[in-house]
Amino acid sequence: MGGAPEEPRRVVTGTRGVEGVEAVVLDVLGTLVDEPGGLRAAIREVAPSVDEASVEALLSLWQRHVAHEQRRIAAGRRPWATTTTLDGEAARRVADGLGLGDPHTLARLATASRRLPPWHDSVDALARLSRRFPVLALSHADHTALLGLNAHAGLRWHQALSAETVRAYKPAPEVYRLAVDTAGMPPARVLMVAAHAWDLRGARAVGMSTAHVSRPVGDPPCPSDDFDLRVDGLHALATALGA
Repeated sequence: MGGAPEEPRRVVTGTRGVEGVEAVVLDVLGTLVDEPGGLRAAIREVAPSVDEASVEALLSLWQRHVAHEQRRIAAGRRPWATTTTLDGEAARRVADGLGLGDPHTLARLATASRRLPPWHDSVDALARLSRRFPVLALSHADHTALLGLNAHAGLRWHQALSAETVRAYKPAPEVYRLAVDTAGMPPARVLMVAAHAWDLRGARAVGMSTAHVSRPVGDPPCPSDDFDLRVDGLHALATALGA
């Protein structure tokens, strides 16, 4: 019989371990959903005749704009702006590159981040984790975008937290403290899960436990990174945590 290959279950445990973890916090963009894949699909939707090289160039344009503006905000060179605003600006740049001016098309493209597909293990693994732990999402996505993304991807968590609340983007410490304060327990008992090593470094800086999950679009750890867990997928994480 055919079918999808079984997900690898390799777990590499760090030096501190995860004993005593009482709440799980997960990054969303890139960790639970395929952000680049969803944006590619949105670009192809509005410009089906564009070749793959052009799609990749437009995707890079989008991502570079958002990352650049978030860095400007972090450096105090731009007032706070939500991801809905930044995505709208990026969508306008992409639409201009495609020669598209229809307002409906632009609006559809600008909300692409609310229609990102979940990774193959996200929905089921979240269900496993949520039966054992309080599960929180912690995302750059603003509240409106998180609501749409939750509904589209079928993700289920106990509470969704947005960087919008503290008007800062990760890895600013106040974003992680929002999760710790919401969980209502010491930082070491709160596990931050992400596909981005830079994200986990920010969490470690405020004392949180950390788990890196491998994703095709993630930021892999450096040899010097001392995360508590490194796993090949969210089911491996759930197993390691006894969920």
